[in-house]
Amino acid sequence: MREFWVSSGHHLTRRTEGGGLAVTDELLLAYLARPELVPPDEACDAERRLHAGLIADPRRPVAEAELAAIADADARENWSVMLALRGTLLAAPTVEAAYLALVRAKPITTPGIFLNQLAHLILRNALDGCEDPYVLRAAELFFRPQRVSVTGDAVLLADAELIDAQEAGGHQSPLVAMLGREPVSELDVLEDATAWTYWSRSDAFSMALNLSQNPASREGLARAIEAWLRHLLHLEVRVEPIATVQDEDWRWFVGLDAEATRIGNAVWTGERLPVDALSRVLAMFRMRVADPARIDPKVAGHPIYLFLAMNADRRVTVKPQNLIVGLPLAAGQVAA
Repeated sequence: MREFWVSSGHHLTRRTEGGGLAVTDELLLAYLARPELVPPDEACDAERRLHAGLIADPRRPVAEAELAAIADADARENWSVMLALRGTLLAAPTVEAAYLALVRAKPITTPGIFLNQLAHLILRNALDGCEDPYVLRAAELFFRPQRVSVTGDAVLLADAELIDAQEAGGHQSPLVAMLGREPVSELDVLEDATAWTYWSRSDAFSMALNLSQNPASREGLARAIEAWLRHLLHLEVRVEPIATVQDEDWRWFVGLDAEATRIGNAVWTGERLPVDALSRVLAMFRMRVADPARIDPKVAGHPIYLFLAMNADRRVTVKPQNLIVGLPLAAGQVAA
């Protein structure tokens, strides 16, 4: 079995009998090693004591007075967020159950960076044993925002953090700069001829995904969505890419990101959209649930449509929690 996404922290956990991931001391220590929490040189003694105490025992209770004693307001905020996350993780039987609790909260108060990290870890578990690089690369959208390059009929998705770093560091080649091309053009595109290289670079997130011209890319995203719902909700679905929605009686949709949700809501209510709005929709899918009893009777038997879109800055930020809280599950069918 090939290894991938070591950066998810999968190796710091252990699988439970039910297939979820147990919260281990090693996982908690990885959070404590984050740069936001390691006390800087100018940190006060209270912050240093708190960090040292948790390194010695990452599960130990922390009194409100310990947090209040930290002099720096930003540091107090960071620790408050981290301790709230730790509390949810420790109260849940698995990482997956903790994630469900966090995304079902109203409102969601957990910072996106932590939700992305948990999605990364959960998907690594859900896709364990996957041998298809297209599925794995498409699944990166669940926890890594993307930059979109549209050239002719080609719609390429590249890791936003990687492209932003290239632009900020001036690593763009002189030829690319002279021709006015985007940094994504310097990346290898995932295709059959390059797929074998994915395994050695999965943690670099350095392969572009051709979402428009390579059907395997959209199929990969469809399979990732299926795996996500099967693992977290024990919901068996079949997802298929589609070119258009030809359904006069469509009952439900889920936007995979904020822009897709906005566009879908506008179409749903008959709102007039700007001319370029629909051009921002990058992919559409039709999803059918295997067991209609799991779905609200008003929707059961009808397909659920999924939309993916880029915003005006040509960025895609998938919110996988939308697939958890946005589905029309029947009463009593919310999986824990």
